[in-house]
Amino acid sequence: MPGLGAVSTTFIAGTVAIRNGISSPIGSITQMGSLRLGKRTEKREVGIKDFVPLANLNDLVFGGWDIFEDNCYEAAVKAGVIDTELLDQIKTELSSIKPMKAVFDKHFVKKLNGTYVKSVKGHRSRIEALRQDIRDFKKNNGLNRVVMIWCGSTEVYQDPKGSVYDSLDSLEKALDDDEPSIAPSILYAYAAIKEGLPYANGAPNLSVDFPAMYSLASQEGVPIAGKDFKTGQTLMKTILAPGFKARRLGIDGWFSTNILGNRDGEVLDDPESFKTKEVSKLGVLEQILEPEKYPELYGDLYHKVRINYYPPRGDNKEGWDNIDIKGWLGYPMQIKVDFLCRDSILAAPLVLDLALFLDLANRSGMHGIQEWLSFYFKSPMCKPDLYPIHDLFSQKVKLENTLRYLMGETLITHLGLDYYHNED
Repeated sequence: MPGLGAVSTTFIAGTVAIRNGISSPIGSITQMGSLRLGKRTEKREVGIKDFVPLANLNDLVFGGWDIFEDNCYEAAVKAGVIDTELLDQIKTELSSIKPMKAVFDKHFVKKLNGTYVKSVKGHRSRIEALRQDIRDFKKNNGLNRVVMIWCGSTEVYQDPKGSVYDSLDSLEKALDDDEPSIAPSILYAYAAIKEGLPYANGAPNLSVDFPAMYSLASQEGVPIAGKDFKTGQTLMKTILAPGFKARRLGIDGWFSTNILGNRDGEVLDDPESFKTKEVSKLGVLEQILEPEKYPELYGDLYHKVRINYYPPRGDNKEGWDNIDIKGWLGYPMQIKVDFLCRDSILAAPLVLDLALFLDLANRSGMHGIQEWLSFYFKSPMCKPDLYPIHDLFSQKVKLENTLRYLMGETLITHLGLDYYHNED
């Protein structure tokens, strides 16, 4: 994991606690999810972890890079997400997990001052240093397979349409030329893919979401997924908006604001980093509601997103939404949502699921963009000639049907005509 901060230490500590029988994997689809097989009349309901050959939690080994030298226990205490009473029960194991020096460029994360960074200069040298870290991590821990999940900070906004990103040849040349627009997350992703590691992007950074990386992932036969973990406010939007659309309720405005005090909040206090996050958040409603198809209902929708850094709140984010809807005869109504959530608590099980599912995808011979994992992302990746699906329920159907397909089971369409049409 690039980034051993609040999200990754919460994930690591939680998984260790679960392995030791002192906590539960609430929020994890791989550990607590189930799905139906066959017809409803067959009553075949199976746990996902019993149905598909996922890696066992006891087989997971954790590592990563960070711009600060704190070990996993120290970083988790500073993050303030998990009670120290629980952390102290697993202190020995957490303290043994120490970060590797990170590749860092302050230009891309202006609010942080990295003190534990690699001294090597140049894109190619930094990539090679990361690849060596991966090889050493694999060898030192006796691992058969490795997955990389980006859990680092949001970088400043980058336009994916630049010529540097249009083809693998142009990217390779830009790496040779030390093109300054290439962000650290791209170097991590490149290193992972060249080492044969599946890669998921948990931030809204450009990272692997551009044609050159699609080509590289295809060439190396590696699955990739992203981007930006779907946790708090956007999770609520992908739950609520499909319901409003299903009932054909109009929406005039959706105002969203957040207050957040952790490292992510500090980074997003920079306007350029916020723009990256804003682009990720704003695309959700337009795709779900399709205003071009329903102009009377959503054609004039005003959608505003704000994130405010407020240190006293720490990792306990507050996402507040005001939704102006309209119903029969155009009469106005309002909905208020105040989601007092714990950002890293919501993100941690996503890291676990993505690691296990990407490992499964890799063993199954799947490579390139894994759209079936859109369920986990605010701004899901898809083929360039397609549009992403944001509806959480459609994403869930796609995920479950992909698992059925991998295991040779019949896909479920929910048509169900044969349940109530009797044959003579």
